[in-house]
Order: sequence, then C-alpha cells, then structure tokens
Amino acid sequence: MPDLNRILAARDPLTLASLPRGSLPLVLGDLARAARQRAVFIAPDDAAMRSAAEAARYFAPEVEVIEFPAWDCLPYDRASPALTISAQRLAALHRLQHPGAGAQLLVTTINAVLQRVLTPFRVRESVREFRAGTNIGHASLAKLLTRQGYSRTDTVIDHGEFAVRGSIVDIFPSSLDAGLRLDFFGDELESLRLFDPATQLTVERVDQHLLLPASEALVDEDSIKRFRSRYRELFGANATQDPLYEAVSDGRRLAGMEHWLPLFEEKLATLFDHLGKDDVVVIDQGALGAADERLTDIADYHAQRSRIAGEKKGSYRPLGPDALYLTRAEFEAGLAAAPAHRASGFVAESGTNVLDFGFRSARDFAPERGRGENVYEAAAGYLKSVSKAGRKPLFAAYSNGSARRIASILDEAGAPTALADSWQHALGLAAKSKVAVVVLPLETGFASDTLELVTEQDVLGDRLVRRKKKRRDSDAFLAELQALSRGDLVVHIEHGIGRYLGLEPIPVGKSQHDCVALEYAGGDKLFIPVENIDVLS
Repeated sequence: MPDLNRILAARDPLTLASLPRGSLPLVLGDLARAARQRAVFIAPDDAAMRSAAEAARYFAPEVEVIEFPAWDCLPYDRASPALTISAQRLAALHRLQHPGAGAQLLVTTINAVLQRVLTPFRVRESVREFRAGTNIGHASLAKLLTRQGYSRTDTVIDHGEFAVRGSIVDIFPSSLDAGLRLDFFGDELESLRLFDPATQLTVERVDQHLLLPASEALVDEDSIKRFRSRYRELFGANATQDPLYEAVSDGRRLAGMEHWLPLFEEKLATLFDHLGKDDVVVIDQGALGAADERLTDIADYHAQRSRIAGEKKGSYRPLGPDALYLTRAEFEAGLAAAPAHRASGFVAESGTNVLDFGFRSARDFAPERGRGENVYEAAAGYLKSVSKAGRKPLFAAYSNGSARRIASILDEAGAPTALADSWQHALGLAAKSKVAVVVLPLETGFASDTLELVTEQDVLGDRLVRRKKKRRDSDAFLAELQALSRGDLVVHIEHGIGRYLGLEPIPVGKSQHDCVALEYAGGDKLFIPVENIDVLS
C-alpha cells in the first residue's frame, strides 16, 4: 500500500487510483488510524454508505465508525424524515463536536452532504445529558422535550413520545429500541431505567443517557417568531391561513415541516462546517455524478411545487433550492477546501496528483455460471491457485451460517479452509495456505499482489440482501413452503415476481443442497439457497 502520509499532507485533491469498491473500507480504516483527527468518506448512495461502514468496522474494529445518512424522504415532500434517521443524523453531528481520543471514520452520502444542517452551536445546545443527581423541574423538562420534537401522551408507546406520571417521566427516544424512564425525587433525578413500551415493564437500569431531539426542526418561542416573520415575508399575508403557518403559530408540529427548516433557524451550516481542518476527506468518484443528478432532481421538484403554489388554501409553498440545499458552487468550494480526494476503481495515468493503490477487482465467476458449471468447485480450484502463487486466499460470506456452509463446500472440493473471527486472524490463516472464510458484508471482492478476497456475490452472481431483522426459524420456513403450491407467485426483493416451482436439490461439491426454484418470464430460472429465504415474500 502506498504511503498514506502523502494523502495527509496534500493540500490539493489527489486521485486515489486502483481502489475498487470492495477495497475502500480497508483503506479508509488505515486512513482513520493515520489521520490527525478523523477520516471522512462520501459515498454515492445509502447502500454504499452502509456497506462501507459495516466493512470498515470489520477491517478496523478499534476505529469508531459514525454514519451520517441523508433524509429518507424526497425534496419538497409532505412527509418528514423518519425519527430514526433524524436521531442518527443528530447523534453524528453531536459526535463530530467531541472527537475523542480514538480514531474516527465518518461515512456519509452525497445527498447528505448537499443538504444544509444545524450549526455546531445549535447541535450542542439541543442535546441534554441525564444522569442520577441531575436537577431539572418537571415543567422545564416537559418544555425541553416539546422543543426537541417529542409529543406528550398519556402512555408512551411509539418513538418520539413522552409522558409525565407523577414523579416518573417516560420518554421513547428515537435513538433507542426501548423507552427511557426517569424517576425523580422532587426536582432531582434519582434513577434512569429502560422499559419495554409494549409491557411498560422495566428492562434494566442505566447510569446515564444523552437525549437527542426527535426532529431537526426545533420549535421554541424564538424559532416560532422567526418562522412566522419569514413565512409572511416570503409568501405574503394570504399565507397566514396555510395549515403549516397555523400549526407552527400554535406551537404544533406538522408532518413535513422539516422542509422549511431554514425559516426556523437564524442560520444553517453545511457538513463541511462540522469537520476539522485536520480531517481527511475521500469521495467516491461515482458520487460526483450522483451529485449532478441530485441537484437536477432538487431543481425539478422545486419547479413542480412552484407551478401549483398559491392556487388554493393549504397549497405547498416551497422555499428556493438554495435555502435548504447547497448550490453547485458551494458544493465544489467545500470539496476544494477540504480537500476531497477522489477514489477511483480504475488505473490512472501516473502523475503528481495520482496515488495508485494497486488493487483490482476479484475474480468474477460469471463465465462458469453462464456455462452451467459448478461455481463452488471453480472457486475452490481458483483459490488453491491463488495460494500456490504465494498470495493469501480469502472468502467473504454474509452470515455465520453461510460462512460455515461455504467453508464445508470448499473443503469438500479440495481447498483447505478455516473460519476466521477477525481480519488479522484471516490473514494469518491465509498465510498458512488455507482459504480463510470470514463474515464480511462486501458485495464484490478485491485483489492485490499479496492477497485475493472473493465474495459470495462474485461466485453466485445474485446480489444477496442483508437485512437487520431476525431470520425466520426453520419450522416457520417449512410451514410457509408447505402452504405454497407449484405455480404460486412469490416476490424476490431484487428480481420481483416469479413463479414458485418447489424445492430442488442442487449438486454442490459432493453433496446436495436444497434451493427454492423460481421461474420468470421467458423461462429463466432462479435458485435461492434456503439460508437466504429472507429475500422472498
């Protein structure tokens, strides 16, 4: 790997060449370790952001990985961003104000970078830490929670709600899967407990909790005054009858109000304003094209809203694109000032601004799949040749079950394998001429002069979907299959509607493996291993 100090010392953007997508998290982890403050990666979309974050945690477990996603709603939408998204964004912005002693890696998307955010001061001001011994009156706490976007109810059930019941205040923070119960003695906080909103029973005690706002639109007396004044100034006296204006004037929250965030705040900042001068910024080359598309989409959505604005009471009155979103000039200026280095998967011509990492894409087994050959036997043979050539052979699986299955199959096909529980362990096993099988969420692998990492997708071709939910147990799975008849329609999350043909044993190595067979228009067939049944519904 080239000298990373050249990146740390660069005052102008460099092209980081020969960095296919799979190898980026490995390099980002090394950059985060070497950086004086933190490393920052701008991905083209949410999927690339999550993949980079998950893989970076594997390659560099000691690095704190912070994700800063974009809103999950369209520009000029009538819907608000999800509470969990807002909580994740606010937590990331707050964390950026407290770098800490360890290495940090911020992973974000181009859509998030192109949107204005709360200023660093406003973020610091909007959070509140609770611990035993904290003094705060119930009236002050209720006012704080309302300002932070929480809704008062009798019983807390959903995220973003709070309830005051005598000396107990229940809150369901959007950053937690459980509710937070504050037990007071007078104005002094005696204890903090987590509780199950479904049963209202205590789960466990906690020492402290950093309470984040439920929304980026903070509503208090000052922000309401700013909103009312600016809304009238922009849209005229007739706009005072708009539902949005009336709701905010009454101190009520309305779905989609975050899209008028600039009217609530004295000023907004950009994500670049939250970064330090010693941060190392890397942007995926593909994100630059995605930025052009995003800016065009924002302009189109604004034009559509503007055409119908003011036609009737309650119509949508959009702010100008540069109120909530960066202009192209601001975005380019932010990249230049960082400076943001371009990560490219291609080999670039040598030059003073090019740093070649020497990675390339891993072997793709599409030819074997096209000829109907046994891809696992082909993979086993290829990984054995990698080892004979003096390079380290590695295989990345998506889950523990898949890793065990693949290790067994490769071993049966003649490639000695071993399961690894960390990246360093995997490298050590691979150095001993064994195929190190790891659980690593990469879609495509990478290779260099010293190693080659092949993924499930490289071998199977089908994009495996990773979802953070509990996998169905085998009994439930069998019951569902028994309820299906040959010819019934099912939905694959990637390929859409197909016709169920039943379970078919597929020869893999020296054994048979059960797969769900689907047929699509034109006679194409798709076989899904039973371990990946979650991709079907």
